[in-house]
Amino acid sequence: MLTGLMDGLLCCLTGKSTNVVVPLETSEADDGYEFVEVKPGRVLRVRHIIPERPVVEEPVGQGGSVSCKRKITVYRNGQMLIENLERARAELPNSQNGEAEPNATVELEVNDCNHSSTPVTSLEAKSEGKERAPVAGTDSGTGVAGTAPPEAQYPAEPPSQPRPRKRKPKRTVVVDCERKITCCKGTHSDVALFFIHGVGGSLDIWGSQLDLFSRQGYEVIAPDLVGHGASSAPQIAAAYTFYALAEDIRLIFKRYARRRNILIGHSYGVSFCTFLAHEYPEQVHKMVMINGGGPTALEPSLCSIFNLPTCVLHCLSPVLAWSFLKAGFARQGAKEKQLLKENNAFNVSSFVLRAMMSGQYWPEGDEVYHAELTVPILLVHGMYDKFVPVEEDQRMAEILLLAFLKILDDGSHMIMMECPEAVNTLLHEFFLWEPDTPSKKEPKARLATAKSPDDGHKASPDTAQGRPSTAKEASPNGGT
Repeated sequence: MLTGLMDGLLCCLTGKSTNVVVPLETSEADDGYEFVEVKPGRVLRVRHIIPERPVVEEPVGQGGSVSCKRKITVYRNGQMLIENLERARAELPNSQNGEAEPNATVELEVNDCNHSSTPVTSLEAKSEGKERAPVAGTDSGTGVAGTAPPEAQYPAEPPSQPRPRKRKPKRTVVVDCERKITCCKGTHSDVALFFIHGVGGSLDIWGSQLDLFSRQGYEVIAPDLVGHGASSAPQIAAAYTFYALAEDIRLIFKRYARRRNILIGHSYGVSFCTFLAHEYPEQVHKMVMINGGGPTALEPSLCSIFNLPTCVLHCLSPVLAWSFLKAGFARQGAKEKQLLKENNAFNVSSFVLRAMMSGQYWPEGDEVYHAELTVPILLVHGMYDKFVPVEEDQRMAEILLLAFLKILDDGSHMIMMECPEAVNTLLHEFFLWEPDTPSKKEPKARLATAKSPDDGHKASPDTAQGRPSTAKEASPNGGT
């Protein structure tokens, strides 16, 4: 603590940071690490592993298609309405490791035909934990439940025909496309996995995931954000804004991307994955959000400890490190401290930390931006996460078109380090997942059965009209 105070005093007197991150001399290209100069003087360390595949096989099977057709309307009062005009159902297999909750998958059907003639649901009402429904004698459901006026004063109206509210929308977005989703195996040479860490982390926090999936034949790419790990650390705050970091990640993606790419982001890294999925919808095949938070636009807080001068933050660095350990892990023991040390997590300069937190300005990343995503997304949340409440990931699952939420009971914010086996199992199942395509031959089989019954007699009236009269005739195989 005394050393930290002395270093902070020197920092205030000289105006220079005392703990500047520089590239490690031991990191060479032949050990899986590369140094990529994304801009002059801006160098990122990247771990890139191309495994030796004994047999390069092509993707097997036709996969499945997911219809992405929805209408997003934003009104001037901030309310957002989503209409899912067409959506395919999909299910993700449950984890076999016993860590994930079997029923943690969230599939929100935003079509609500009970209270409106159009399939519209108010997500604003759902965020408050309330179902908005019209009350007799009130203005389109604006009354409070349990306080409806007497029927004599306000005549009752049919609940299925509420008064239409004519409001002029501020913005309307229509998403209409169809995605083909296939299984991604490690033997497929057209698949690449990108791992993006968050504030204070490094590519080393993905050590368990990088080792496992590279052994399974996947090509993996994990960069150090600027100022983190062994990447260069410019001493200018503008180098750490969201747009500067997103441009770095975009250049890394363009350099290593394959035909089918899967993005895995943690915390702040989820925002960069979302940015890539929005910019390159044809190349991003799937995405994983680990403790990423809700679908809100990024804006730095004005009342934050990270707004203090850099020298003061440096003096408080031991306290910040202890707070990160307490909030980032479900347990705070020798094992967790060793994980932080080995994985080079939360080992950034005070200047970089302050600039990163102050540069989180991304007004485009609002709910509409996330609702426009058509890529399948797996959300993984640690139950004891003190940085990101579970309600935020639940909100994210509601907004996204095709999302699966898995909650791990034994993890916190750094869940990929705390529960590597459980996280790896969830990731691998998601990589191999593909939606089921409903069979289109069943109606033809039933029609053929109606025209030529097995008994050789004339078809009954019900059967002739396409309504099977027996269970045998109703079978998909035509009663055989």
